[in-house]
Amino acid sequence: MQGKEIRLQGVSMRFGDFIAVHETDLTIAAGEFFSILGPSGCGKTTILRMISGFLTPTTGQVLIGGKDLTAVGPNKRPTALIFQNLALFPLMSVWENVAFGLEARGIGRRERRKRAEDLLDLVALTEHAGKKPTALSGGQRQRVAIARALAVEPSVLLLDEPLSALDLKLRQHMRAELKQIQRKTGVTFVYITHDQGEALTMSDRIAVMNAGRIEQVAPTSEIYNAPATSFVATFVGEHNVFRGRVEGLENGMAQVNTPLGRLLGMNRDDLKPGEEAMIFVRPERIGLVSQTPTLGNRLQAAVERRDLEGPYLNVFMRAGEHQIVMHMTNAGNNVSDLSGEQSVGFACEDALVLRAGELAGE
Repeated sequence: MQGKEIRLQGVSMRFGDFIAVHETDLTIAAGEFFSILGPSGCGKTTILRMISGFLTPTTGQVLIGGKDLTAVGPNKRPTALIFQNLALFPLMSVWENVAFGLEARGIGRRERRKRAEDLLDLVALTEHAGKKPTALSGGQRQRVAIARALAVEPSVLLLDEPLSALDLKLRQHMRAELKQIQRKTGVTFVYITHDQGEALTMSDRIAVMNAGRIEQVAPTSEIYNAPATSFVATFVGEHNVFRGRVEGLENGMAQVNTPLGRLLGMNRDDLKPGEEAMIFVRPERIGLVSQTPTLGNRLQAAVERRDLEGPYLNVFMRAGEHQIVMHMTNAGNNVSDLSGEQSVGFACEDALVLRAGELAGE
């Protein structure tokens, strides 16, 4: 199996007067694990269905491996699709489920069995070949669905929120499994999810969608550390947000006047004095001035509550009308004695100044 490049050129999708996907250009590299991340209804599944051929775009072209497949049906594309509902056949054995697509292609029983066993070995289910799917755990059934999709040797595997029905620990385990399978096969994976943890853990690159538009396409570290818009900043991970207006510029940074005072951060959008701005700071980048006296931006805030999550301590504070969240490592001595008024701060380099815009969830 070998992955193929996917290119969407000017693709859009309308349903009557409703625009599900605005005109979009997107390239997914051959052999890439690519995730499309966004809230429900943002258009990510619509893009997946246009790639698979189950939807024909209103405008634009879908190219896979350099070939224009816009008008080609799903059964003639080098793609396989895994839905949330795995749709395994309960009366067939595991190996028969895996080999089902091969039978439709006229491949003999012996070869079907051999290929199914090879794929079950790939997903570590060899000893379960003769069982019925109902005898397997949720994670094992997920791997059967992946093996069945890979049996027809697709160049592109499309996954529509396949882990959403699993519990947290199993989802975390399957993230590693999926990544390993993708690396072994070299197939291009396109993964649809609203779960930022899944996307960040598994992907080579991520496209973040909002209301039918892709707001940013970048490697996972860039999506997290350098979000391009206010929506991306607040959809992917947590952020403290401070609104204000740019007052001055210095060395690639912007000084923003906020209700809590002047704050300095990286001027990502090249804003000019007088423009409205938002400053974004990750909770893990905020610290106590008493522990890090060199922090450039400082605020006074009162501790409202502390939530202990094992290795981490989440501290919720209030400064004026702002709630400030600070994440600390649980060092034992900082769990019970943090209370009252505190001086907190963050480095200027850890603050991102973006143009004022929509926040996720607003």
